[in-house]
Amino acid sequence: MSRQVQPTFVLVHGAFANSFSFAPLQAELGLLGHRSVAVDLPGHGFAATYPRAYQAPQDLEGLATAPGAVKGVTLADNAAHLIGILERAKRNGPVVLVSHSRGGMTATVAADQRPDLIDRLVYVSAWCPVDLDVSAYYGEPEMATVDATGLASAMVGSPAELGLLRANFRTADPGVLAAFKAAFLADGTDEEFMVFLNTFQPDESLDAGTPDDRARADTWGRIPRTYVRLTEDASIPLAMQDRMIREGDALTPENPYDVRTLTSSHLKWLVSPAPAARVLGDIAALLPAGS
Repeated sequence: MSRQVQPTFVLVHGAFANSFSFAPLQAELGLLGHRSVAVDLPGHGFAATYPRAYQAPQDLEGLATAPGAVKGVTLADNAAHLIGILERAKRNGPVVLVSHSRGGMTATVAADQRPDLIDRLVYVSAWCPVDLDVSAYYGEPEMATVDATGLASAMVGSPAELGLLRANFRTADPGVLAAFKAAFLADGTDEEFMVFLNTFQPDESLDAGTPDDRARADTWGRIPRTYVRLTEDASIPLAMQDRMIREGDALTPENPYDVRTLTSSHLKWLVSPAPAARVLGDIAALLPAGS
């Protein structure tokens, strides 16, 4: 009997993040016998910009004007970069594309353009715009509980002048740090929170997509998909996650989401990844034999 070809999990990070945050999850996946690759989108990871002004003692005036590598990077650029990785991964067998948070936007565009490269889509509390673009969802009732003051208080410089979003994650302001923890990792320890905060990079691209970047029934809608709900997420509340599931199911009722649930904040599933790794392993088992 021939052995089924093992899939490759391709992991796509969210805003201000990078591939580094997936390291614990990749270790768990590896110990379960699964192959994975964590993506750095353009201007992220070792291609990110950390201005000297970001170091201690900080120079906030300098930080507000220093150029950043992610300037001008578009959602289309992110999708093209991801598609290149998917093409390489597909040579080795089935591909399971896993996205988190803002990474869902890139995964959705890639799936719209190249559904042939993806055997299953997995969104982990990630944006999958169907009825609206992502910016518009922020004005919807499901996002009313989100406290954006923490991130807003940490923003540095003018996005229009910088051509990017810049946040000072190395702030020592106790109010801002408390807001960050409540938004991202309320169920983690203070030590876990500070470690994760120091994996964030200061810059993120401005392009949040347009109505043309929403999921399409004829391409995205052909791919089997799973949505992993995070019950304690304060950044993308459960109500919004459930709305995206409903909208996707309404778009392609013949191909509804397989829905899983983890008890986790926006980031805890990455800090303590064993449950998430087991869920992903179960999802991989859904791939057709011989795929």
